[in-house]
Amino acid sequence: MAQINPSILSADFARLAEEAKAVEGADWLHVDVMDNHFVPNLTLGVPIVEALGKATDTPLDCHLMIEDADRWAPQYVEAGAGSVTFHAEAAAAPVRLAREIRAKGARASMALKPATPIEPYEDLLPELDMLLIMTVEPGFGGQAFLDIMLPKIRRTRELIDKHGLELWLQVDGGVSAATIERCAEAGADVFVAGSAVYGAADPAAAVRDLRALADVATAAAPWACDH
Repeated sequence: MAQINPSILSADFARLAEEAKAVEGADWLHVDVMDNHFVPNLTLGVPIVEALGKATDTPLDCHLMIEDADRWAPQYVEAGAGSVTFHAEAAAAPVRLAREIRAKGARASMALKPATPIEPYEDLLPELDMLLIMTVEPGFGGQAFLDIMLPKIRRTRELIDKHGLELWLQVDGGVSAATIERCAEAGADVFVAGSAVYGAADPAAAVRDLRALADVATAAAPWACDH
């Protein structure tokens, strides 16, 4: 079944606890951490993650768009994140970092910007629990989905299947009712949705609707039929 991770980047920051409760049917709550260096935006950090963890039973999926990920990522596990994503472009020692995140008890995930190819990281995939393909340039919510990322999603799914890995494939950026089926057909199974959820009149219903669309598309997808 497809997993839907609403992004609180699109939520009301003055009401984060309530916004987290509004999507309690979601699989994970996606938390975008930005440092205004790796990306041109500044959001939230460890104290907010700790507070969110106390305000919701939905596990936290922290996406670190920050420099010096090797230093900071483990602190997000300690703050309560169940999954921590670091960027390949910001990690000096990605294998060591993934192992440290796992050793601390969280799922280890690595993200790739749109221009970063997957192929150089093929040998790292067994060290990860999830790989995130950015389908917009990271930094701001509400951007239009980049269709040119679909072949990259397909190639990543092929590598996952080639090695027989139980690796989740997440997409983040412009995911909506209009784009989620294409992502699922290409091979994604975890979907970050911001404005498509928090911009809806009923965020919980939006989560259910997106999951249903992704599940139908996945059931008909060649990559899923082979499993």
